[in-house]
Amino acid sequence: MSAGQAPVARRAAHRREHHGDVFIDPYEWLRDKSSQEVIDHLEAENAYTDHVTAALEPLRQKIFDEIKSRTKETDLSVPTRRGDWWYYGRSFQGKQYGVQCRCPVTDPDDWTPPQFDEHTEIPGEQVLLDENVEAEGHDFFSLGAATVSVDGNVLAYSVDVKGDERYTLRFKDLRTGRRYEDEIAGIGAGATWAADNHTVYYVTVDDAWRPDTVWRHRLGAGLPAERVYHEPDERFWVAVGRTRSNKYVIIAAGSAVTSELRYGDAADPQAEFTSVWPRRENVEYSVDHVVVDGQDRFLILHNDGAENFTLVEAPVDDPTRSRTLIEHRHDVRLDSVDAFGGHLVVSYRKDALPRIQLWPIEEEGYGQAQDITFDSELMSAGLSANPNWSAPKLRIGATSFVTPVRIYDLDLDTGERTLLREQPVLGDYRPEDYVERRDWAVAPDGARIPISIIHRAGLRYPAPVLLYGYGAYESCEDPRFSIARLSLLDRGMVFAIAHVRGGGELGRGWYEHGKLLEKRNTFTDFITAASHLVGTDVTLPENLVAYGGSAGGLLMGAVANLAPDLFAGILAAVPFVDPLTTILDPSLPLTVTEWDEWGNPLEDADVYEYMKSYSPYENVAARKYPAILAMTSLNDTRVYYVEPAKWVAALRHVQSDPANDAAKVLLKTEMNAGHGGISGRYERWKEAAFQYAWLLDRAGLGSNESSV
Repeated sequence: MSAGQAPVARRAAHRREHHGDVFIDPYEWLRDKSSQEVIDHLEAENAYTDHVTAALEPLRQKIFDEIKSRTKETDLSVPTRRGDWWYYGRSFQGKQYGVQCRCPVTDPDDWTPPQFDEHTEIPGEQVLLDENVEAEGHDFFSLGAATVSVDGNVLAYSVDVKGDERYTLRFKDLRTGRRYEDEIAGIGAGATWAADNHTVYYVTVDDAWRPDTVWRHRLGAGLPAERVYHEPDERFWVAVGRTRSNKYVIIAAGSAVTSELRYGDAADPQAEFTSVWPRRENVEYSVDHVVVDGQDRFLILHNDGAENFTLVEAPVDDPTRSRTLIEHRHDVRLDSVDAFGGHLVVSYRKDALPRIQLWPIEEEGYGQAQDITFDSELMSAGLSANPNWSAPKLRIGATSFVTPVRIYDLDLDTGERTLLREQPVLGDYRPEDYVERRDWAVAPDGARIPISIIHRAGLRYPAPVLLYGYGAYESCEDPRFSIARLSLLDRGMVFAIAHVRGGGELGRGWYEHGKLLEKRNTFTDFITAASHLVGTDVTLPENLVAYGGSAGGLLMGAVANLAPDLFAGILAAVPFVDPLTTILDPSLPLTVTEWDEWGNPLEDADVYEYMKSYSPYENVAARKYPAILAMTSLNDTRVYYVEPAKWVAALRHVQSDPANDAAKVLLKTEMNAGHGGISGRYERWKEAAFQYAWLLDRAGLGSNESSV
């Protein structure tokens, strides 16, 4: 087959039967990636996509060059103090990955980070880990953990060189530079040091990629490690961490709707773990440790009878004896609480935006809460690196869609806020040249859907629009700055985000009404937002393109079926477009843990019927679709490559005019990558340029190279 000819996947009937319903799947054979026929088909799809998009190469190169020219390639982060060292990251021009470094603290009483730049020769600088060295010889590289023991002597780090999210844990003695012989393969990304500086906790995953077991390894003691906790319930995952106070190690077991936490003495290498609260269905909680009036207490954020969560405190020796610190509110979603030696930081969400609040701890208890505010309406603020239990300053970060990330130190005594760094944007970038605003669309059931809108100042409507959406797992699409996005905005494109149900922007209820048997709200909200942009003359359907990935890729596939005439193009990245097949198979990675989000179609006929009604793949029909680009990764363990491969094959099959319509449906598979796509910053910039060039072209801006 020539590169100029669209691949046609053969059809082979595969029977699926549940609850009396029979579905004949003609492309299920594409699931076998050990088959040379499957690999040949994916490579033929790649060749065809390259052929069809070849004319966009000059535009792709321009966008890549713009991203590169605006990025400070040789740079370093604001140093963060831990113990006797300042820790920071470096990047170097021409290198794909970062370098982790530290230098000694010269004055123990001075908490002002040293002012280094990329040209500074830093006295006593020590390279902890050069990711470029670790990545040598590998087509893919991802750094998981990179954590230093409490005494600062040993680095534990984990790497994935396939993209399948199974990491290898290694250890480096920072006093000698020698790597320990200890090496643990096949673990999850993270690692947690105990306070004894010799014991490390980590998590392994089962055959379905579910993090299910916590292990304890004594450095230098050899393998096997000691199994500390195993979670038998297949709906639950486990994680492990250490409180900022270094007093406790916390083991968390959680499903989408239920959690249980256990705590153990971080200084005891043989610690036993005790449940904070016993597991109760549909009750979620998180825990942090605080000392008030000389007593160890747990801060417990929970949703027992409080949809948007409430904050209580309880003695560590009797966590059931709690008192309320923050009452439940219907208009405020409590997200998290971070405890320090002299204060608390409460992160919450109101009016679809994240906010933070500072609570001092005084001799008698808690003082007056104070909001940490910023000027911009769409500013997103949160804690930055704050590893220390006791420090005179609090590190916070803030950004918006047009404001580069700003890092501040807040003096806890005076309240003075010091700007340490603003993310550099090279060239003539000025925030005032851009507009960011919030609009609201009204769904048929009366729900008000927030829409974030960003574009160049002075842009005339109607204009081309890229509408982004996700809408799952209570994930929030908060304001954040993007250098790459400027290449869209400067060409006259509007970037918009539909904050649809299934996300968490408007509290737990916003999430609950976009999951399970209300999942269709996610799709209709996105269509409502798109229709609102057209109805208010912001754009026209022929200039409106959509983008979403993973669960947002499911959203893309669903709206392609529900409202194909509303969009000129749809980009679906690692898209979950064959959800029913996946969720019906408990042997697949993460399926059982996903039942709380989507329902269990194996046991519930109503769930089966409902999921089948919106599954993008199973609802492909002979209709006029917009142009579609699906991008996936061969080694993705969260959304298998087979889902978009089957979807694209089905879309091609129903085309009324295959000769003319074939180029409208494209599949691009990264053959050495995982769910997060390819690795390396330059490769990621190339991928962004590929996506943006296609989106600009579909929106009518592909040949327009003049700035607004």
